[in-house]
Amino acid sequence: MTYNPRDHYFKKAKDQNFAARSVFKLEEIDQKFKIIKPKQKILDLGASPGSWSQYCSKKIGPEGRILGVDLKPVTAKLQNAVFIQADLRDLNLENIFKENGFVPPFDVVISDMAPNTTGIRSTDQARSYDLCELALNISKQFLKKDGHFVCKLFHSDDFSQLRTLIKEDFEKFEAMKPDSTRKISKEIFLIGLKKKAYPTCTQK
Repeated sequence: MTYNPRDHYFKKAKDQNFAARSVFKLEEIDQKFKIIKPKQKILDLGASPGSWSQYCSKKIGPEGRILGVDLKPVTAKLQNAVFIQADLRDLNLENIFKENGFVPPFDVVISDMAPNTTGIRSTDQARSYDLCELALNISKQFLKKDGHFVCKLFHSDDFSQLRTLIKEDFEKFEAMKPDSTRKISKEIFLIGLKKKAYPTCTQK
C-alpha cells in the first residue's frame, strides 16, 4: 500500500474541524484508559498545531484549563487554553505558570513532541527518547499524585528503559499503537496511569 497523507483520518479530522489527524490517536488512548475528564488542568507538550488541545478542550469543558507549549505556533483558538511558542528546554515553567494564571500540579501531562527528523533512524530515535525523558521529568515536577501521563516515542531499543522509568513513577504502565497511527510509522505511545508520588514542585 502506498503512503497517502490525505487518508481516512486526515479527511475525518478536516470534517470535524480538528487541526490534525493526530487527534484520533489521543481519542483512542482516552477511550481505552479514561484519562481526560471534566474540569481538569492539562499540560500539553508539543501542542502544535493544536488537535490534542482541541480534543481536551471539549472533554474538560469551560471549568478546565490547558497550557500548551510548542516550538511552532498553535493555530487552534480555544477559550480554555493558553499556548506558548517556545523551546521547553529554555523555559522556566514555574514562571510561565504564574504569568498565565496556572497553579500546579496538573491532572494530566500529554506529549506529542517529535524531533525534526534527519532520516537517520538511530539519530531520530535518540532525539525522540530525549523528548520523552524531558516530558517525563516535567511530569515528576508538575503532575499531581494519581495524575496521568502520555508521551509519543519513535520505537527503539530504548523503549524498555523508558518503560522502567515510567513504572517507577506510576502505578500502571501501558504502551499503545492507536489504529489511527499510520502503518508505516514507528510511533508508539507510552502511558503512565496514576502517578505514585506527589510532584516535586512546591506552591506557596
